[in-house]
Amino acid sequence: MKRVGVVGIPHGWSTQRLLDALEQKTGQRVFIDMAGVRLDLEDGRAFCGEVELTALDAIIVKKIAPSYSPDALDRMEIMRFIHGRGVPVFSDPDSMYQLIDRLSCTRALRQGGIPMPATVITESIDEARSAVANYGKAVFKPLYGSKARGMTVIADGPEAAEEIQDFKNQGNRVMYIQKLIRHAAGRLDLGVSFLGGEYLATYARKGDAGSWDTTTRTGGTYAPFEPSREIKDLAHKAQALFPGMAFTCVDVVETPAGAEIFEVSAFGGFRGLLESLDIDAANLYADYVLEKI
Repeated sequence: MKRVGVVGIPHGWSTQRLLDALEQKTGQRVFIDMAGVRLDLEDGRAFCGEVELTALDAIIVKKIAPSYSPDALDRMEIMRFIHGRGVPVFSDPDSMYQLIDRLSCTRALRQGGIPMPATVITESIDEARSAVANYGKAVFKPLYGSKARGMTVIADGPEAAEEIQDFKNQGNRVMYIQKLIRHAAGRLDLGVSFLGGEYLATYARKGDAGSWDTTTRTGGTYAPFEPSREIKDLAHKAQALFPGMAFTCVDVVETPAGAEIFEVSAFGGFRGLLESLDIDAANLYADYVLEKI
């Protein structure tokens, strides 16, 4: 019987669902907490407690860290090493590495011809102030983060420079500044999901009236959604820029000018698919990996 490890968060909902699915199919439950991993470069092996990661049949990375940070990139380097030793890792560590850093993901999408909201990257307070004046309202986003954590909206006005300085002082030396866009119909963002590079399903996140974003962390809710062929094709093109992504979710927004992409996710999507469409992505993902190996 194949032995598949799951990198995730202790007691994390999606981590446990994936472990449950694999245990049901293989009879084994192999949880990997990266905080407890030891990489021995002398003999080329990696361990989590007594489990030798370099001897597993495969590893699925459900969540590399509780929150995105440069430390998460260091953890991904360990996954790159293990993958280089011949262990199949889902998704491909090189692609996941690009998606952890918001700027890296944006650079790949832009160079791939993917339409995105207007964005400026700068360390300069003056340049950031000019971007806000140009956009009218802008979302300032940390380079590492998910579910809108650490994001703030700054409007053009006399207090903008002070608000920008406050954002930078919170550890955001490099500022990622994106025009706050107007949704075409309602407060909906879309999660277009793919398994093995093939379209799976789409769910919508409907924002709470009291929040500028649509995340469930700020009161947003999931709902089923049937996207147009244009949206499916655009999302497929975006995720294809990161080959080897076994499971991914592309964040799409419908604007008056057409569909645009916010980002491609390295780890998300399980809960949205289950709550909106009753699709058990963990079970499907486990089947996919077991078939591949």
